[in-house]
Amino acid sequence: MKKNKTILVTGSAGFIGFHLCKKLISHNYNVIGLDNLSDYYDVNLKLSRNKILKKNKNYYFHKLDINNFEKVKTKVQNYKPEIIIHLAAQAGVRYSLINPKSYIDNNIIGFFNILEISKISKVKHLLYASSSSVYGINDELPFKESLDTSFPSSLYGATKKMNEILAFSYSYNFGIPTTGLRFFTVFGPFGRPDMSLYKFVDGTLKNKKIDLFNKGKHIRDFTYIDDLVESIFKLKDKYPKKINFKVNFKDTSIPYNIFNICSSNPIKLKEYIEIIERFSNKKSKKNYLKIQKGDVETTSGDNTLLKNKIKKRQFTKIEKGIENYISWYKNYYGE
Repeated sequence: MKKNKTILVTGSAGFIGFHLCKKLISHNYNVIGLDNLSDYYDVNLKLSRNKILKKNKNYYFHKLDINNFEKVKTKVQNYKPEIIIHLAAQAGVRYSLINPKSYIDNNIIGFFNILEISKISKVKHLLYASSSSVYGINDELPFKESLDTSFPSSLYGATKKMNEILAFSYSYNFGIPTTGLRFFTVFGPFGRPDMSLYKFVDGTLKNKKIDLFNKGKHIRDFTYIDDLVESIFKLKDKYPKKINFKVNFKDTSIPYNIFNICSSNPIKLKEYIEIIERFSNKKSKKNYLKIQKGDVETTSGDNTLLKNKIKKRQFTKIEKGIENYISWYKNYYGE
């Protein structure tokens, strides 16, 4: 292994993990990738991402489940990463209504394993994926990191909230620097096929009806993948020393941070689809449905803390992001 800084990324063959690993590799980090290559969605897409990553000599991949505590601990102890970026999780709000146990196993027990291993191995910084879903039925917009997140509307959101609580406990009791990343509807090339952008583009190009829950009245704060990866890349070296948002107790000298990772530019779903239609040169057929359990009508994040921390001012315009995605889709799946 090269004598470069070593970073371990869980979920390295996932959508976000893949793009993040590419960024880290391009900056000469040694990247240890862990992924169980689950069949929650098309494994071939994960293998395609991983094939690209494995072309790099400083990418070391291990097919491994985060629920296997001893094997993950051994890998961490062998490679001695300074930083762990934990992205592996069971994703999807709607799927949590169908298979709740998967969320408990992967998002809570799996995350506990990562925390415990970080403690044992004295990792210098643990960053982990949280979600805008923790805001749940909160009506106060835009969502700020200091808002009460005690009422998630989905099991998925509840498991991500539990991640933040567990991370706080480990930061408070053991001094482990942890940074929670509340992702807001990430999109871009190599995106998951269970996400709305794939479904809308695929349906539009193939003249199939696309399902619009809540009759298309949703509003979402979309985040382009390059902006999200840049944010994580910069935050990884911002080791937390004290809580970065207002809390209702005095002593904030706990190495625990939370950041919204979002563009702060919410858009109506109907406008989102109009942009897809424009770059697809096709009109979509729509199937209007009622809102599903666990869904929230609006997500809108305040990214002030993030922008101040990493000095980022510009975010990719949603039109450019969708254009890039459609171009990738046609190249990957065929016209």
